[in-house]
Amino acid sequence: MVVTPGGTKGAVLALDKLTGKQVWQSSEWTDGAQYASLVPIEFNGVRQYVQLTMQNFAGISAKDGSVLWKVAFPGKTAVIPTPIYDAGQVYVAAGYGVGCKSVKLQGTGEPEFLYENTNMVNHHGGVILVGDYLYGHSDKGGWTCQNFKTGEVQWAERGKLGKGAIHCADGMLYLLEENSGNVVLIEASPNGWNEKGRFQLGPQTAQRNPKGKIWTHPVVSGGKLYLRDQELIHCYDVKG
Repeated sequence: MVVTPGGTKGAVLALDKLTGKQVWQSSEWTDGAQYASLVPIEFNGVRQYVQLTMQNFAGISAKDGSVLWKVAFPGKTAVIPTPIYDAGQVYVAAGYGVGCKSVKLQGTGEPEFLYENTNMVNHHGGVILVGDYLYGHSDKGGWTCQNFKTGEVQWAERGKLGKGAIHCADGMLYLLEENSGNVVLIEASPNGWNEKGRFQLGPQTAQRNPKGKIWTHPVVSGGKLYLRDQELIHCYDVKG
């Protein structure tokens, strides 16, 4: 079991899942914890964990917790989206005006810088990689399709749906707007916003703080779409 407690003893900690005893802790990397989830990857035959904090993103050896590489990525207020990895390339994003950054891992040493920009300023709704393109909501441009390899915007759509969270299943994107609870289904395509349907989540909770929003990500599993709003869980059959 691998977790991110953060702090002076080490940002990332591995525990024996049967006993709870410490296996290792990344003492070389002592950033505080944020909200991003660890991503397990294998590069050049070496298994590692990629994690993002307020100051950096890094690869940690699954064997002993040593830092294999580290790249600066200063955040603001909170850093939430999970890092993305594919074919040696690592991508991270954050909100509060920070934007995104991507690097290419090398056999040894510092990763190769690819790009850094504000084309995807993703607060907490998540960014998803489908093929060669990233999809998510950017505080800068609305719902955005971004070229994973170059960082350039392929298309952006602000008027059809407000800020929210994203999930992908069977080549389709499920978008949940945080203010209204509107749910929209679009194709995961670099050719633009191709909407296939929408509805509004209901009933909605009466327990939410007046300043609160629907921040739970949609999930599709076994042909069912799951949506949660505080104490309410909705399930829809989405088998085509």
